[in-house]
Amino acid sequence: MERRNFIRNSALAMAMLSIYKTDVFAQNKILRAYNFKPLRNNVGIFTEQGGTIGWLNSKNGFVVVDAQFPTSAPHVIDELKKLGEKPFKYLINTHHHGDHTAGNIAFKGLAEKVVAHQNSLVNQKRGAEKANNLDKQLLPDTTFGTGWKAPVGEEKISAYYYGSGHTNGDAVYHFENANIVHVGDLVFNRRFPYIDRENGAHIGNWITALDKIQNQFDNDTMFIWGHSLDPEKVTGTKTDIKAYQEYLQNLMAYVTAEIKAGKSKEEILKATTIPKSPEWQGDGIQRSLTAAYDELKGISNGQ
Repeated sequence: MERRNFIRNSALAMAMLSIYKTDVFAQNKILRAYNFKPLRNNVGIFTEQGGTIGWLNSKNGFVVVDAQFPTSAPHVIDELKKLGEKPFKYLINTHHHGDHTAGNIAFKGLAEKVVAHQNSLVNQKRGAEKANNLDKQLLPDTTFGTGWKAPVGEEKISAYYYGSGHTNGDAVYHFENANIVHVGDLVFNRRFPYIDRENGAHIGNWITALDKIQNQFDNDTMFIWGHSLDPEKVTGTKTDIKAYQEYLQNLMAYVTAEIKAGKSKEEILKATTIPKSPEWQGDGIQRSLTAAYDELKGISNGQ
C-alpha cells in the first residue's frame, strides 16, 4: 500500500467544490491522502476523492476503471507509470457521474480507447452540454449495449449491463482471471446512496440487477464498490451485495407502508434511518426516501 499526501491551498479547494458542487460525493474529499493498492492478479484499486478507481497492470498495458476528478486522476496515472513503460489500453467508465468521469480528461492522448455503456455516453454528453463544459470532457469512443469483452495480456475483461439501477447506464466489469468485479455505484457499502432518477434510475430494477450479479459470480469473487461509508472498505463479497439489496428492499417496503398509512412526502422525509437497515448511515437519507416515494407514486423522473 502506498500513500501520498498532497496539499491544496484553500482557493483551489473552494474552486473544486464550486465546479463539482452538484456531486454529492465530492464534498469533504479535497484534502485527502490517496491510496494505490494491489488486490490480486495484477488488479488493484485507487482511492482519493470520488468513486473508487480499479486498475489492471498487464504485461501488454494498463486498464483503468473510472477516473474520479481532474486533480486526482493524474495520481493514479503517475502510480501506474512507476510500474513500467506501457500503453494505457483502456479507460473504462462504470457510469457517467462526474466523480467517476470528470477525470477522464487527464487521459486525453494517453488512453487508446474510452469505454462505457451507450446510455452512459448519452448521459455524460447531455450533462456536460447542460453545464456548458463539454470541452472539459473526454467522452467514450467505444460503447456497448448488453455487453463487451476485451483481452488485455493474460487478463480477460467482460462488461455486463443489467438495465436501469443507480442510473440507466451502469455497467459492471469483470477481470476474469483475477475474479474481481468493479460494480461502480450499483453498490454503496453501508452508505446512503445517490439514486439518479433524472438519468433513469429505477430501484425496482436495481434490486433485480443485484440478484443477477449474485447469481452470475461465485463466492470467490471480490467486488469493488463505487462508494463506502468506511473508506477502507471499498471491496467486499456477495454477502455485502445481498445486504445492500436488502437495504433497497427495506427502503421500498418502508415507504410503501408509510404511503398506505396516509403519510405525506414531507412526513416520510423526516425519517432518520431505514427500518431493518440501521447499518446504512451517512448524509443523504432523504435522497433514498425521495427516490422511493417518486418511483412508487409514478412521479416523472424528469427525462
